[in-house]
Amino acid sequence: QRERQDRARAAADRERRRRQAEIAAAVAEGARTALTALEGSLARAAEERDEAERARGQIDAELKQVRLRVRELGSELDALVNRVHGSEMARTERRLRLEQMEQRALEEYGIELEPLIAEYGPTAPVPGEPPVPYVREEQEKRARTAERQMTQLGKVNPLALEEFAALEERHAFLTSQLEDLKKTRRDLLLVVKEVDDRVEQVFAAAYEDVAREFEQIFGRVFPGGEGRLLLTDPSDMLTTGVEVEARPPGKKVKRLSLLSGGERSLTAVAFLISIFKARPSPFYVMDEVEAALDDTNTQRLLTLFEELRQTSQLIVITHQKRTMEIADALYGVSMRGDGVTQVVSQRLREKV
Repeated sequence: QRERQDRARAAADRERRRRQAEIAAAVAEGARTALTALEGSLARAAEERDEAERARGQIDAELKQVRLRVRELGSELDALVNRVHGSEMARTERRLRLEQMEQRALEEYGIELEPLIAEYGPTAPVPGEPPVPYVREEQEKRARTAERQMTQLGKVNPLALEEFAALEERHAFLTSQLEDLKKTRRDLLLVVKEVDDRVEQVFAAAYEDVAREFEQIFGRVFPGGEGRLLLTDPSDMLTTGVEVEARPPGKKVKRLSLLSGGERSLTAVAFLISIFKARPSPFYVMDEVEAALDDTNTQRLLTLFEELRQTSQLIVITHQKRTMEIADALYGVSMRGDGVTQVVSQRLREKV
């Protein structure tokens, strides 16, 4: 049984190998046929490729020629466009120029376009005795000559008479106004001079009175000393300054800057009181004018206060007891024991 089975398998294997051999032979035959066809196809493809290469070379050459032609045509197109643009600009400029000339003819000469062309166009003869045909070069030369003569002549103003009358009237008005201003200026200068003269008179009188009082009062506050007022520019009383010379007893200096602080203060007080006596006032307010003075000079100043109080009221702010003693009434601020401030007023003597 096994042998039969082996023979059967062997027979099956032989049959299978035979079929495979047939198939292989058929495949080999087909391969040889395909190879032959492929070689033919390759040959034809090579021929077609060569043909395509030749065709592409021709096409490239034609393309180069076409591109070169396109560039040439593009350059010609740009030139034509520029020429057309220039022509358009020229036409526009000429149209604008014609419109301006038409407008100028209408405004300056009152002639419209149609009558202007009909009467003065190239087809019309040039007016004259006798009329001559129109020649552009000759007429352009005449036009240039006429324009040059018109330029030299200048523009003609048809309203010159009316403008002259208006300007003449304006001139007359301004002339009258100018005369009024000159008269007013003379009047003002006269008023200023009168005011200046009055100011000089008042200042000169006041200066003389104050200088006289200052010499007396300085001699009282500085017994044995000399003091006076001097003008820096006596020739011009409106701009002059006033200098103070003060020489206390025992000193040779006269400038205020060389005096001590107390001496300068007392000199200033003497100058103020001189003004008060020269030009009295109903009342005076003085704020610690004796703060820098010693007891002797304070007593001299209080003597002057006594004289001033005969004709005027004095309001004196002070911390000096001597000054408080001569007052009629005192007003001050005091602090009580609880630390609260209180305004205090006290009348020292009855008003007579």
